Amino acid sequence: MKNVKILWLIIVLLLALSGFLIKKFIIGGGNVEASTDGRSTVVMTKDERDFILKEMREFLISVQGVSQAITENDMPKVVDLAHKAGMAAEANTPSVLLQKIPLAMKKLGFDTRSKFDEIAETAKTSKDPVAARKQLDTLLQNCIACHAIYRLAEPK
Repeated sequence: MKNVKILWLIIVLLLALSGFLIKKFIIGGGNVEASTDGRSTVVMTKDERDFILKEMREFLISVQGVSQAITENDMPKVVDLAHKAGMAAEANTPSVLLQKIPLAMKKLGFDTRSKFDEIAETAKTSKDPVAARKQLDTLLQNCIACHAIYRLAEPK
């Protein structure tokens, strides 16, 4: 009987810890303020902002490289470039950023990385440049949406 109570205590503690971590790192609304241009301002340190801006530049470089490789019908290159920009690259993101970025922005970022992985898979399996180009066009809609909704700023 005593073992059952200990087991239930452990379960309750793990659930509470999981709930806390989910709230803090996943659901948390981020550090967001209203902006004069109608977008939401995500406030972060200079280093965090620089990291995100670098990540966005890398997205753009990847998009250009994938686009060029599709145009040249070089599907192995599409696979390589798209995979590198996919979820594999997310391992480099500092976990502290998850606290500061609003959930909708996180979803767009993860979805964008997933779309790169989908492009890589399409290029690898079907080798269809038209399908890969359509997927790239869809991915770019995430970029447009994110830039239309959010701006990054350092604390005042």
